[in-house]
Amino acid sequence: MAGIGMTAGKVAFVTGAGSGIGRATAMLFAAEGARVMAADIRAAGVDETVALISAAGGVANKVLVDVSQAAQVEAAVAAVIDTYGRLDCAANCAGIRGETTPLAEYTDEMWAQVLAVNLTGVFNSMRAEVRAMLRSGGGAIVNVASGAAVEPSPGLAAYVASKTAVVGITRTTAGEYAAAGIRVNAVLPGRTATPMLMEYFSREPGLEERATSGMPMKRLGTANEVAEANVWLCSDRASNITAVSLLVDGGMHSFSQHAAPAKARAAGPH
Repeated sequence: MAGIGMTAGKVAFVTGAGSGIGRATAMLFAAEGARVMAADIRAAGVDETVALISAAGGVANKVLVDVSQAAQVEAAVAAVIDTYGRLDCAANCAGIRGETTPLAEYTDEMWAQVLAVNLTGVFNSMRAEVRAMLRSGGGAIVNVASGAAVEPSPGLAAYVASKTAVVGITRTTAGEYAAAGIRVNAVLPGRTATPMLMEYFSREPGLEERATSGMPMKRLGTANEVAEANVWLCSDRASNITAVSLLVDGGMHSFSQHAAPAKARAAGPH
């Protein structure tokens, strides 16, 4: 697996690496020659990711972390340094969708949970990652936001708010640390065939078909397609790119014909 690739010789830290986009990103980093620290709140998922990377000849270790807890994130990034000596690349993929509920029916707890993981989790992660990268002379960070940041998604107020804020904090942090050699970008997936979205589609027959019928490519994206963008943005091939919000959505948010029934739009992007 390891060898000459986009991230050969680099050290990568990936949150949400136990499944979906995070797993695909961790595996691609390793396939492209990086040494990976795979982080997730779920031991079984991240163990499987590390096993898959190792079986393919890559280098990976794991750390368990709840990204909503600052102390745990600081400890996870410290484990990267202890294990590999530095941090070059970080992909913040951990996230949850939350309940699909009209705003007036949201509880305080529902709102707080989504913001804690999707926004505070990115803040905690970037803060620890930037500190480590400042010590090692630079690096690259990519935050997984969502196409929901540029399109209304009825029933997902907390999710949309959190992902829109991720775009804002990405651009702000990119401006603060560009001169220090730290690039920060966001990737905005459209509807992507991850366990989170497929579980939602399984609740109602025909929902997936309705969701994809109005999309330009007539299909869901894949986690691997998003991972390609994540890893490329963290590589030296994207060395002059920072503060960018890159849609990886098959044109979903660029053409009027993507419009779908509100219930399908509420499915969320990944």
